[in-house]
Amino acid sequence: MTLTHFLDGLRCSTCFTLDALRLDPVRALVECTECGQKAHTAPEIGKEIR
Repeated sequence: MTLTHFLDGLRCSTCFTLDALRLDPVRALVECTECGQKAHTAPEIGKEIR
């Protein structure tokens, strides 16, 4: 399972488009491909993702 699997089935909070979210891990951003809305991601330090 990759980090992008966590975005499956989610809607954009601005335009409500389903499955339009894209993860940019370099910039720590999640972006909607429909409306361009962006949100920062903040991973918990010291927690391992399995």
